[in-house]
Amino acid sequence: MTATMHKPVFGRILLKLSGEALMGDKGYGIDPAMVSVIAEEIKQIHALGVEVAVVVGGGNIFRGLAASASGMDRASADYMGMLATIMNAVAIQDALEKLGTPTRVLSAIEVREVAELFIRRRAIRHLEKNRIVIFAAGTGNPFFTTDMAAALRGLEIKAEVVMKATKVDGVYTADPVKFADATMFQHLTYKEAIERGLQVMDTSAISLCWDNKLPIYVFNLRKNGNIMRVVMGERVGTLVSTEIPADWT
Repeated sequence: MTATMHKPVFGRILLKLSGEALMGDKGYGIDPAMVSVIAEEIKQIHALGVEVAVVVGGGNIFRGLAASASGMDRASADYMGMLATIMNAVAIQDALEKLGTPTRVLSAIEVREVAELFIRRRAIRHLEKNRIVIFAAGTGNPFFTTDMAAALRGLEIKAEVVMKATKVDGVYTADPVKFADATMFQHLTYKEAIERGLQVMDTSAISLCWDNKLPIYVFNLRKNGNIMRVVMGERVGTLVSTEIPADWT
């Protein structure tokens, strides 16, 4: 049975994209072809009636933490990283609107010429009006990651799940690129993810999701169709939640 014959299991999602996802096989910057592929997948789930919000990182252009480690003031470096996420958000918006999909960029810092200022009720209203919402500039505060922004925005808009797109199939016991014997989890509790120190999201983001019972789904963005598969309820990637779903046992 094809995915289109099923009903999506989520009505409103928060998709977390890293900046690195936008650079494809390039070493830096934005690969328009890769952005177009991602936009097409987002359009497909949006066409099914799923309300989609996106949080995008900026690591393909500037990473605040790395710059801070090199001697730059951490707050200044983080603000530069926020500006990088705005560029990425505009790139995603451009790709989506070329596909005929209505889109709004909402920024946590004010840049009126290219984005609306984030207001929670405005974001929800855009979603209700069938627009894809792209959140830029993280939380608007230094010292917070875009993982934290994804958890925060997901809760603010009452998303049913945070879908974290990565370059590997899910969450592993160890880095699968470095360790051939690493095994992937199908399910983890928030507590297990934190206690094992697994690279799901940063600890504060996981804790925020845990406190509010917001599930996190970690999956491989590089496998075409995976966004659709997660939305349609297929068991791909790793689910992080309070308990193992009944149909997973």
